[in-house]
Amino acid sequence: MGNNRVSLLKGLALLSLWAAVSTGAWAQEVAAQALGDAEARALGRHGLDLMMDGNLDRAIEIFRDIQKKDPQSPLGYLLEADAVWWRIYYATANLTDPDVFAATDLPSTPYDAHFKDLVNATISKSEARIRAQQDVARNYLYQGMTYALRARLEGLRDRDLPTARAGRKMRSLLLKSLELDPNLTDAYLGVGIYNYFVDTLSAIVKILSFFIGLPGGNRVRGLQQLQMAAEKGDLARAEAKFYLAKDYSRPNERQYARALELFQQLANEYPHNPLWPMLIGSLHCRMGNIQECETRYREVYRMTAGENAEVNQALRRAARDALQRRHPEEKLEE
Repeated sequence: MGNNRVSLLKGLALLSLWAAVSTGAWAQEVAAQALGDAEARALGRHGLDLMMDGNLDRAIEIFRDIQKKDPQSPLGYLLEADAVWWRIYYATANLTDPDVFAATDLPSTPYDAHFKDLVNATISKSEARIRAQQDVARNYLYQGMTYALRARLEGLRDRDLPTARAGRKMRSLLLKSLELDPNLTDAYLGVGIYNYFVDTLSAIVKILSFFIGLPGGNRVRGLQQLQMAAEKGDLARAEAKFYLAKDYSRPNERQYARALELFQQLANEYPHNPLWPMLIGSLHCRMGNIQECETRYREVYRMTAGENAEVNQALRRAARDALQRRHPEEKLEE
């Protein structure tokens, strides 16, 4: 009887110890998950900085690392889709034009299929987490940002109806995320772009509103929302500054000095990306500062010499073409 009592006490002690250990492990796991999300966004910010600095390959490596560490999270897929959008932009857009609608005649690129796969994966994973009631507001944000990328690609191709449909879905999801968590200032990037363009493209909007019931926008509010995202955004801060600068450079705004200031800030933050001096040069051309314009174009042409990265090659071609148009008699190396 005594031995049985000792065994029982030992068993209860071991059970208590197991419970304490397992409870502690569970608490650590929960804490690790919470830390993991913050860590993933910190990694994401680092990757986005590299992306805006023109290093797409290294940025994509970081975004894929996020996918491996948390394959059920939409974040890594969303960020890689963003990087692929930029890859398409560099490959096809008019890089000497700071206007937002840098449309291309190319119907597709070799990157399109992967972009579509990443968009679909992000939407699926964010929907799964919303159904599971996991960080619902943030997953509405990620889903809305994904539809924003879809709209941006369609806009790059000058496809009005698909752009409007994706934009309408984006707006609904981002407003839902803000309703649940007003601190998700990244949402103001997409909402601001929507408000600005729906209010400034009135002829197109009237037609699209008839077909798909496109909600109205507000130009002034859109600029204010982009400013908020540019100042206080988490993941979207730099891209919000990029789009805000582009909006200020548009013919209906003509706020070239403000656009120039923002592009210069981007050039200071991301000094290895030739896109920023290229856009600064283009703005100087619009402002009539021809000497400064050409100086910037030649700066881009020089800094990209001998560079193999696709971003540098694309900007070198753009700088060469811009200089050749101004000086057709000048012989410039390929």
